[in-house]
Amino acid sequence: MTRGIVLIALLLPLISQMDALTLEEKIRDDPDLSQFYSLLERNQIANTALNFRSLTLFAPTNKAFQRYFGNKTYVLYHMLTVASTLEQLKPSVTSDMEGNPPLYITRRRWKNMDQIFVNNAQIIKSRSNIQLINKEGKKQILHVIDDVLQPLTTIPSSTVDVHSPDAFQFLTFSESLDIGHHRVRSYRQKVIMHKKEYLYQTPGAHTFLIPVEEGFKSPHRPDMIDRKVIDGHIIPNQTVFTAAAPLDEPLPTAAFEDNLKVLITFFTQADGKNVKTYVKSQTLIGDSVHAPGVVLSEIVRANIPVVNGVVHLIQRPLVIVDTNVIQFLEEKEDGPLSKFYEVIQDFGTEFVQQIRRMKDVTLFAPSNEAWSDPNLNNIIRNRDRMREILNLHIVRDRLNTDKIKTNNLNQINQVPTLVDRRFLYFNIFTNRDRNQTITVEGGGVNATIIQADIAATNGFVHIIDKVLGVPYSTVLDKLRTDPMLKHSFNIGSQRRFNEQLADKTRRFTYFVPRDRAWKNSEAVYPNILTKIFLPEYAQQAAEILGRHLIVGDRAFTMGELRQFANQTVELPTVRGMLRIRVKEEDRRYSILYNNRWIQVYRPDVECTNGIIHVIDFPLLDDTDTIISGASSKYLTFASSLHLLCAILVARLLI
Repeated sequence: MTRGIVLIALLLPLISQMDALTLEEKIRDDPDLSQFYSLLERNQIANTALNFRSLTLFAPTNKAFQRYFGNKTYVLYHMLTVASTLEQLKPSVTSDMEGNPPLYITRRRWKNMDQIFVNNAQIIKSRSNIQLINKEGKKQILHVIDDVLQPLTTIPSSTVDVHSPDAFQFLTFSESLDIGHHRVRSYRQKVIMHKKEYLYQTPGAHTFLIPVEEGFKSPHRPDMIDRKVIDGHIIPNQTVFTAAAPLDEPLPTAAFEDNLKVLITFFTQADGKNVKTYVKSQTLIGDSVHAPGVVLSEIVRANIPVVNGVVHLIQRPLVIVDTNVIQFLEEKEDGPLSKFYEVIQDFGTEFVQQIRRMKDVTLFAPSNEAWSDPNLNNIIRNRDRMREILNLHIVRDRLNTDKIKTNNLNQINQVPTLVDRRFLYFNIFTNRDRNQTITVEGGGVNATIIQADIAATNGFVHIIDKVLGVPYSTVLDKLRTDPMLKHSFNIGSQRRFNEQLADKTRRFTYFVPRDRAWKNSEAVYPNILTKIFLPEYAQQAAEILGRHLIVGDRAFTMGELRQFANQTVELPTVRGMLRIRVKEEDRRYSILYNNRWIQVYRPDVECTNGIIHVIDFPLLDDTDTIISGASSKYLTFASSLHLLCAILVARLLI
């Protein structure tokens, strides 16, 4: 009896092994891996490996093959010669393909998730780390991936035998390699001329950005490529594949030293249903030859693995600033600002030449995605309105983000545009990671700068995410989201005053005091900002705001109100008649109320149901109970506590 139990115990592992699936059977029985299995079973070398030795297999899903446009799938490039769990995968592992080209493993933390990539394919962790034993007792491991792995190979007609080339061999034999129609002859010549071959031969794992012939159409550009420019195209000691790229995170290049500092950043931009990947060089510290600023280039062929890293072919050289603003827009027909350039062209060569002739210009250019806004459909057909909108995006000055931040240190910066009496206003926000975002407002639209400081010979281009001057929010939405109108919005939240501002059937003209205006008023009327938040003054606060709000069949611009010249204008508000005078000096408006001239800080902020005029002092009367303090003798102990809390709230809001 005892001998039988012992025998069964010895046989159980063998029985279990006989019943267990092999790796080949595991893939065969998985319907989501059927396409890869059909290739696997036809490959004799792969079948032999599956039957007789240890290995690791990266198996693409059927969906991965649907996205794959290659002519051939290299099964052995998906196979390692050893069994490696996810934890055991090194940054560079050897494939079983002829020449044993490496595969690169990238680990990153993204949205609180740990991700692992092999080359440009993400490993689906929930379906990976499957450890099996083949019939020879050899350990095998399966990892499922979301993309087909594509090695660098030669074209069929090639007479050059190149296996697993390094980056310089890639440059040397590029005409024999399967990289589509792209050629890199001009850049190769510059690398050899400046004796930089060693950079492309250096062992390790690096990222090489190589411009194609298309980027050398400019007659002077080749002469501007020097040793430092070449250094600025290499990210040393890091392989960056596009799917795993740390987007919007600057990476130091080989041109990052005391006298010249060049960073490379990967970013994507949506263009309809497609998403394009770009790189940009940012020269933080320039010299007499290399101008500071950003240069953009689209990746036209990505993720080409070489023995010492990865190559990305890019549309034009980085670091070099050799185009004016219009030439930058013209350079690539389907570039990141192609739709903006199409709109500009519709207005003829005169409009384009106007910008081209400017010695100092900054262009706030809406992205291709920004033009998909349905609010633009009717406006684009109105040539006069559209010309004004385009001019709202142009400033006669070289305005980079450093200058914007400097000018915004003590106050919100406003900059004149090509539209008479229309300005751009900037806000700077710093998040918890101390990263800064800059927004620009023009014509009632608040846009975010998504790509800044693109350098041109005559200025700068900033890509923004909305078209300025085309309102898309109601008066209420604008009030809620504008960073300088928080006090007025919070005051209006009492007694539900703000709710009417969402009505799209009415037209509002709203004189809105900015936050600084309420603060300034305390010099004349002490503690008003504190009292106006108290419950016992809620009704009076609503009446004061009502004095600022004109409701009617139409909204009034400051220019229209100015037509009354020195006459007193009577306007129907929700709290009676508002009597003001309007004047204009040095292209800026002021209104006279209660014997006080009040500057209009931001006129004509357009909304879908009206216009906001941001003013520098609230419209207050000496008879207002909040000012006179007529109710103060009725304050109880409880209201005193309200007062204390309101003081704290008001101070926090300032």
